[in-house]
This record gives sequence, C-alpha cells and structure tokens, in this order.
Amino acid sequence: MENNFSDVMSKRTDEELIKIVTIDREGYEPLAVKSAEREIQSRNLDAVKIEEVKTDLNSKLEKQKSLDDSKVSSFIRLLNFIIDIVGCTIWAMIISFIVDLIYIAEDQGTLQMVVYTNFTISFFTYYIMLEYKFQKTLGKFITKTNVMTKEGGKPELGDIIRRTFYRLVPLDQFSYLFTRNGFHDFLSSTTVVKDGK
Repeated sequence: MENNFSDVMSKRTDEELIKIVTIDREGYEPLAVKSAEREIQSRNLDAVKIEEVKTDLNSKLEKQKSLDDSKVSSFIRLLNFIIDIVGCTIWAMIISFIVDLIYIAEDQGTLQMVVYTNFTISFFTYYIMLEYKFQKTLGKFITKTNVMTKEGGKPELGDIIRRTFYRLVPLDQFSYLFTRNGFHDFLSSTTVVKDGK
C-alpha cells in the first residue's frame, strides 16, 4: 500500500505535494502524507520554496472563499432571469420592428422562419453583447451583480458564448433551485457575484 502511495506522489507536482503536506493534510491518509513528505525530501525542496508555495496556496484559497461568499442567492438569480426575459423580449421587438421596415414576409412559412430567426438573434445578441461588454445583463444591472469566471476574473468572449449556449440546456433556469451555480454557470466555469467583489 505504501509503495502505491509512493508511485502516486512521485507523479504529483511540487505545488500539489506541498498542498498535501501542509494545507490538505487532514484530507489524506497518514501513509499518503508520509509518501508526499518523502517525495518532497527526494526532490530537495527547500523550506523557503515550501513556505512561498504554502503562502500562495493560502492566498488562492482565501480569494476563492471570498468569491464563494459573494455569490448571489437563488432568489436573485430568479429575479435576474425574469428581468432578462423582459429585456430580451423588448430587444426582440426592436429587432422585429427594424426587420419589418426592411422585409415583409409574403407567406406563413416565411413569416414563421423570420420570427424564429429574430428570436434566436435577439437571444444571443442580448446575452453575448451585454455580458461581454459590461459583464451584466439588464437584470444584473438592476440587482447590482455581475458575471465572473470561477477564479474571479473577467470572462473572455469564448466564456460568454459558451455561457449563452448553455442557457439552452433544458431546465437550466430551474437548476438554481438546487444550487447557487446553475447549469450554464457550471458548464461555462462562470458565476454571478455581487458588484465590487
């Protein structure tokens, strides 16, 4: 068993080993911790480096805890959703008005295609433009919240696009009844926090 731990620990990075023997010590079996300590000794990691890594890890954990504490409640998420439905509908009506000025559908099938296309374009442009530019939608402006990555940074365009596509996952809106991060947050590695966090 001990030899098995030695093999596992030999594949860990210096940072992972230091985390095991300092911060996460209680979460591992004693034999695993001893194997990690022996691996650190065999790599000749000095006490200064160990302390630097430990300080950096503690800083990251504090930052993550602060970010987790600033996540908004399911009620705020529901409120954002309701406000954004209204905002997206108004945006769709504006786009529809512009399309009506340019193009008039002559049959029911074409009209139906124009309506579906308008809804799709409205949905994606509403969320992608606002969340990428401001990290907020209309709902988030009103509730004073914003979108961040799980690490606390500003999401990239790719993150926002994925986030918007994942909103189409069935029952995504109801996933907030069970967790503070719904499907589209979890799948895009983003979260919604209070402003200023």
